[in-house]
Amino acid sequence: MDIRQLQYLVEVARQRSFTRAAEALFITQPTISKTIRVMEEELGVVLFDRQGKQIELTDAGRIIVERAQDILNSFQSLSAELDDLRNLKRGHIRIGLPPMVGASFFPKLMGLFHQRYPEITIRLFEDGAKKVEIDVAEGALDLGVVVLPTNEEGFSCFPFVEEKLNLIVHPSHRLAGNKEVELSELHEEYFIMFAEDFALHDRIIRECQHAGFQPRIIYESSQWDLISQMVAANLGVALLPEAVCREMDPSRISVLPMVKPMIPWKLGIIWREDRYLSFAAREWIRFARIVLQQERQK
Repeated sequence: MDIRQLQYLVEVARQRSFTRAAEALFITQPTISKTIRVMEEELGVVLFDRQGKQIELTDAGRIIVERAQDILNSFQSLSAELDDLRNLKRGHIRIGLPPMVGASFFPKLMGLFHQRYPEITIRLFEDGAKKVEIDVAEGALDLGVVVLPTNEEGFSCFPFVEEKLNLIVHPSHRLAGNKEVELSELHEEYFIMFAEDFALHDRIIRECQHAGFQPRIIYESSQWDLISQMVAANLGVALLPEAVCREMDPSRISVLPMVKPMIPWKLGIIWREDRYLSFAAREWIRFARIVLQQERQK
């Protein structure tokens, strides 16, 4: 059994699909299937329960995947430390970004970082903040942007944005002319929400419940621009961060401040406290602190 086989095993377990794991690893599906089959023969156990296109880890599979992840983390740390000892200012960083965050805050940062370190490559993974947090905790990502506070301990973090949520409605909506809106005024509205893997999904539901009602969710999406388009089509209302609302066309959408309560939207970059970070990742964190702080001061 070698490192490559362990990488294949962990990726199949993470993706719960041979096909998606093969795509993530840039190999063919038969190659990864054959590797898992060989491992099962060598170990004398079944690693995955295959039911059509759905696969689940067996009890033996869960134990082996946990140990495999520990071995891979140690191997990655060893490789990164050796690179640092050789003083090679190159490397690869895996960063998770919620879709609505990337376009608003990161293009300039990425451009400046690439100019400074052209040999460091960055791969961006777009997912909801809850999924990003899980992937950082499990080691699938080096760094991630999440909505604070996080659900788990063991992260280092620096916050870089603190805004609030605004209400967006169609210009003909009954509240469109208000200077501000209380959350309780939306108890009869249809909500257009982010999907469940976004931290704002649960937060908005909790705030509505605290205001005395259960939101009536008519649509969910992972894309803020689609949410805004549905509001522009007068299909419902939505709560979006100020940074996103600044991109709205005022002729198609009315943006209203939320009060009672004011719902905060705080973003931070997280990484595991107990995992060795490569030079590339550490330098990206240092560089991001400087650039994002400068942007906040403008």
